[in-house]
Amino acid sequence: MIDRFQNYIQANNLFRKVDNILLGVSGGIDSIVMFHLFRISGFTFGVAHCNFSLRSEESDKDEEFVRRLADNYNIPFYSIRFDTQKIADNEGISIQMAARDLRYEWFEEMRKSENYDYIAIAHNSDDQIETFLINLTRGTGIKGLSGIKNKSEKVIRPILFASRKEINDFAGKNSFLFREDSSNSSLKYSRNQIRHEIIPALEKVNPNFRKVMIENIQRLKETEHIFNHSIMEKYYRVVKEENHLLFFSIKELKKLDPVETYLHEFIKSYGFSSTQIKDIISVFDSTSGKQFLSATHRIIRDRDFLILEELSAYKENVFYINREDVKLDYPISLSIEKIDIDIDYTIIKDFSVGQFDLEKLVFPLTIRRWQTGDYFMPLGMDNLKKVSDFFIDKKLSIAEKENVWILESENKIVWIIGLRPDERFKVTTQTKHILKIHLR
Repeated sequence: MIDRFQNYIQANNLFRKVDNILLGVSGGIDSIVMFHLFRISGFTFGVAHCNFSLRSEESDKDEEFVRRLADNYNIPFYSIRFDTQKIADNEGISIQMAARDLRYEWFEEMRKSENYDYIAIAHNSDDQIETFLINLTRGTGIKGLSGIKNKSEKVIRPILFASRKEINDFAGKNSFLFREDSSNSSLKYSRNQIRHEIIPALEKVNPNFRKVMIENIQRLKETEHIFNHSIMEKYYRVVKEENHLLFFSIKELKKLDPVETYLHEFIKSYGFSSTQIKDIISVFDSTSGKQFLSATHRIIRDRDFLILEELSAYKENVFYINREDVKLDYPISLSIEKIDIDIDYTIIKDFSVGQFDLEKLVFPLTIRRWQTGDYFMPLGMDNLKKVSDFFIDKKLSIAEKENVWILESENKIVWIIGLRPDERFKVTTQTKHILKIHLR
């Protein structure tokens, strides 16, 4: 077991011998065996324990057991207590989900604050099979069927190679003490139903069920790798990014088969549901303007593209530039300078740079979103024009229009930022002082 443990770490590049690892130790047999494998192997590590306050005295005894174990070997020990039931009720999620989120969030906080390189979790190969079956019953894509990863960013699972039987045998042979979690036998949890009822039933059908399933999961991992490569290849044909917006070519999307699967993979991280994806596909041949919202993003059907943008909290807000300001960082990045004009000054003919007669401006200047009914006098013209008509002339998409910011002085538009200044505030031969604003 020790040799396999060390070989697994090396073969999968889980961590280096010089790394410092934070072990999540519950007191159960899996995490206790992981603890001793690290100890026997001479690795540098600390122990973190979460008391979820779900089994009253039993939870407290688990914490004290792990504390004593760490103290016996002079291993750094960290613990925390959560009112998991209350947190789950407040968040409207299951106790298991609340405990999982709390555990990983706290482990990561401790990893950073105590200068550990990785967090080690004691999942085993039986956990792989159980997770596969849970995901299968809930509905999942190929990712959910490819099992638990042995390394995911700063989380490693160094005993994922071992079965529960192998772990039990190793603990028994070495007389390792551990704590039994009484909830592991309760059939009210779906994982326990799968562990104690479904898998034994499947083993009656095929006595080699566990071995076959581990092989299947490995093949699915390899299939997922191929799948992801194909998805990214198509993604770069379909999608382009401009000004923090993603443009999905409808023409290129139509070439994909099955388009629903591809589009799901392209936008799943933005919170869109399977039903929404079907609805988005249904408007490929409709007119512009249809919108689809997730909790964090929006997709707009606009001419030849689907445009994806992040929903911004500041869309309706107003911001100010004072006379003494030299920069603005939010909601857009601007550099601001005042220049005393001289005979050598040259006007920059670039609308991404605003140059205005300082004496014509009244501070504070206002930055806001454009509104229906806005008018301005585009540079070079002598009459007012609707901002909406200007956008039509520029052939701006809906998303591009809604990302436009207006610079205003005393309710008069000075600059459609990045697109066109107003004639009324331009620099003339009479100008003595210039306000110059760069988009950063």
